[in-house]
Amino acid sequence: MNKIRLGVIYGGKSGEHEVSIMSADSVINAIDTEKYDVTRIFISKEGWWTIAGQPLNPWDLRSYIDFALPILHGPNGEDGTVQGLLTLADIPYGGGTVLGCSVTMDKIVAKKVFECEGLKQAPYIAFTDADDTEAVMDEACEKLQFPMFVKPSNMGSSVGITKAHDREELKEAIALAAQYDSRLLIEQGIDAREIECAVMGNNVLVCGEVGEIVPGAEFYDYNDKYFDGASQLLIPAPITEAQKEEVLDMAKRAYKACGCSGFSRVDFLMDKQTGEIYINEINAIPGFTKISMFPRLMMAAGMKYPEIIDRIVELGYERYHAQDHR
Repeated sequence: MNKIRLGVIYGGKSGEHEVSIMSADSVINAIDTEKYDVTRIFISKEGWWTIAGQPLNPWDLRSYIDFALPILHGPNGEDGTVQGLLTLADIPYGGGTVLGCSVTMDKIVAKKVFECEGLKQAPYIAFTDADDTEAVMDEACEKLQFPMFVKPSNMGSSVGITKAHDREELKEAIALAAQYDSRLLIEQGIDAREIECAVMGNNVLVCGEVGEIVPGAEFYDYNDKYFDGASQLLIPAPITEAQKEEVLDMAKRAYKACGCSGFSRVDFLMDKQTGEIYINEINAIPGFTKISMFPRLMMAAGMKYPEIIDRIVELGYERYHAQDHR
């Protein structure tokens, strides 16, 4: 049997460049080399593409690979841009499509979709860096309560997110978030447990185990996710069966509503006092490092790490051939 020439695309221009490298290394180390000929396709922080260390024109990819696996996090990779390039180049690829990636990458757009689907979420306001900061803070203080989270709309891995406890901190948090995106949101802080669910599939969906993150910091921030190792990952999450079923149902509904395919991780907040569950966000290309939740949740459901990669490839080909025959 001929091996599939699998190109792992990683790096990228976003603030999550280093996380992408860690995720790609984990994936490459786990790939079944009996099935795949693996090629590293690296994108520098400046946007230059290389293949096996040599300069690459992205439009020449088809000469080198049969299938692409983007392991890119954040803008210019997880937002549908690279997926659009691969679609135009007629290269099958794993993970979300242009639609699913672009919708889930933009927190404001995703929240609008969640609203249309009738999914519970924390109250929020959306604005741009062109809006008057004092007026934005007035609106936030009128509609929301402290603490509040300020977020750039188009970043992942908690980059640019700050928890504000008063108006002065809110102003500083807005200034920080504006360094990463022109579209911003302020979200009501909830004293909540952080619950996560892994989902795989195109039309027929399969969920992994439901897990809980107990942050080592005040919230599950960038350092806690990838470097400090102070957080605890509880798999399965210590929640009731009814709560688990609600999480799984909401995860599938959100996944379908946002046009996701291949695989994603869906994140939730569970109010510590009431047990009420709120959807938080969807990660179209979740972290794949050795401590990341997505692979651990799927492995807890019975899949081995190499089998997860096999399934991602299968789903990518399934979608490619379905589109090819329409």
